[in-house]
Amino acid sequence: MSTIWQGCLADTDYFELRSRGGYDYGVWVTTPPGYDPTTTQAPVVYVLDGNWAVGLTAPLIVTQKDPLQQIQPYIQVSVGYAGEDAQHWDRLRNRDLVPPGEPIAKELIDAVEAGFQTGARTREESDAYLAELRDTRADAFLSFLTAELHPRIERDYGTAASGHGLFGYSYGGLFGLYAWLTGSTLFESIGAGSPGVVNKDSQVFALLDEMGDSVPAAKLHVTINDRELLGDLAVYQNLAKNAATVLHRLTARGAAVTSAVLRETHVTGLQASFLSYLRTCRAR
Repeated sequence: MSTIWQGCLADTDYFELRSRGGYDYGVWVTTPPGYDPTTTQAPVVYVLDGNWAVGLTAPLIVTQKDPLQQIQPYIQVSVGYAGEDAQHWDRLRNRDLVPPGEPIAKELIDAVEAGFQTGARTREESDAYLAELRDTRADAFLSFLTAELHPRIERDYGTAASGHGLFGYSYGGLFGLYAWLTGSTLFESIGAGSPGVVNKDSQVFALLDEMGDSVPAAKLHVTINDRELLGDLAVYQNLAKNAATVLHRLTARGAAVTSAVLRETHVTGLQASFLSYLRTCRAR
């Protein structure tokens, strides 16, 4: 990492890794202050949407030294896109973070069209964004994280054998729910911020039905933002209402699920959601 970036993201390495599926990923690895794997091995917290999230979340690794509320040691591994793909991260994440077969909500299509009408996206960008939602592969990306990336992190950074976590926001939060509901055994805690359960026919509800009365052992922490629920954008209203429905169904089964409502918008909520996950699932 260059000197200037090292100054902004202390104790952070960067490398790129091509998946078996042929996709290039950028990986930022932030170690705890003074980390020495020969004396103490820390677990990993994987953070999705690295191109956006690393700058907002990696600096919070200093919470491990907070004298008022210490967080258990962890190595943060932020996963995003590399090379030419980095500039298209906001649409490529649709492919990787959304469960296979997830329906595209009309409210989302309307929001993308509104973005085009206001000049936020070009027509080409809008069409490409929606195209990525027609062939979604969260199952392949989950396999990449657990079977390809994690073994390298274990080897290169001397991680603990257990205690690993996963945090995702928006479609990353949807991916967190997917990883939890499909019973991924790598993660002992998952933070799902404003999970993108936009459609009432989401695969999340199908997975809930398939799960029956059994629930995964991993901790799950879900956050939503009050401005999503109380604002006037239908796509965010649906997201918040459907996330609440998921929570109600899980708590009724006695699942190890916690939740919080944050005073944020969908855009500003990422950092607050990550901090809520740390305080709830990874406090000493």
